[in-house]
Amino acid sequence: MTILLTGGFGFIGSAVVRRLLSATDEVVVNIDKMTYAASREALGMHAGDRRLVNIEADICDAEAMRAAFATHRPRRVIHLAAESHVDRSIDGPAEFIQTNIVGTQVLLEAARAYWTGLDPAAKDDFRFHHVSTDEVFGSLHHGDAPFDEHTPYDPRSPYSASKAASDHLVRAWWHTYGMPTFVSNTTNNYGPWQFPEKLIPLVTLNALEGRPLPVYGDGSNVRDWLHVEDHAEALVMALLNGQAGATYCIGPRQERSNLQVVQAICATLDRLRPDAAGPRARLITFVRDRPGHDFRYAMDPSGAEQALGWKPRFDFESGLEHSIRWYLDNEAWWRPIRERGYAGQRLGTKSEKAGE
Repeated sequence: MTILLTGGFGFIGSAVVRRLLSATDEVVVNIDKMTYAASREALGMHAGDRRLVNIEADICDAEAMRAAFATHRPRRVIHLAAESHVDRSIDGPAEFIQTNIVGTQVLLEAARAYWTGLDPAAKDDFRFHHVSTDEVFGSLHHGDAPFDEHTPYDPRSPYSASKAASDHLVRAWWHTYGMPTFVSNTTNNYGPWQFPEKLIPLVTLNALEGRPLPVYGDGSNVRDWLHVEDHAEALVMALLNGQAGATYCIGPRQERSNLQVVQAICATLDRLRPDAAGPRARLITFVRDRPGHDFRYAMDPSGAEQALGWKPRFDFESGLEHSIRWYLDNEAWWRPIRERGYAGQRLGTKSEKAGE
């Protein structure tokens, strides 16, 4: 089987590529635009695997997408390529609309043109797996039931709105054209190779450098934290066995407030690499909240667990230590990122400055 994957040099995409190459015999064709968050190093020992084909291309390039399908003739597609950082979407929503909405439509049309020409058995076997987020469901309050496959959409940020639109497109290609597509939605991911603009690597690296640890508002916003390797395992299971028209909500039942996460990072670092200046919790700094900040995300994964036979291996504490140890051991990867442009500065403030 040949699997066409988009965004395979990204954080989650690279974990899926590593999983596919280590746990299956499939050929993987990786399409990646190589944006700021892409990392060739993230494929590690699999970078030179003969079963891996890398294509540097934009999913908005219709000709390049048609050529990829015609040349490699995949039986499965898993679409992960996306702009994904909420703060960046606040500063510049146009790029999110272009990549997440227009790019998904272009990819769907390239897939449909290819799928239409397959013989009946191959058409039935084909799958297009679109990877999305729990943020499309909006915001929960304390005591609200977690999101599941039946939760109505209520996106609140340019990022989540663009992902919601792409989800709807994927389902429309199933209902309108009969192309066998399905969607998975997931919670906040963390783990090795995550670009250091996201909360856990940002706080980890700032703490190592003795810099302020920014916490939005009062830190009470809640997220459901899934280790990326657990997510990759679930995605591969869904890719190989998912049913057309289905939705899979993938999560770990590991809710933590942002302040709890930051405090856990400080305590773990204090144990693994003590700071002579004292406990790193002293560096916690409360900053003005993100505009439109959703209060709580949580996922009920029981449907996906039953359908896929999957459950996460990492609890939050072991997963967090695994992640922090990785950053401690891989300064050669993250240090150049900090030095060449993204040094932990706050994003998502342009709209605030415009209104001042």
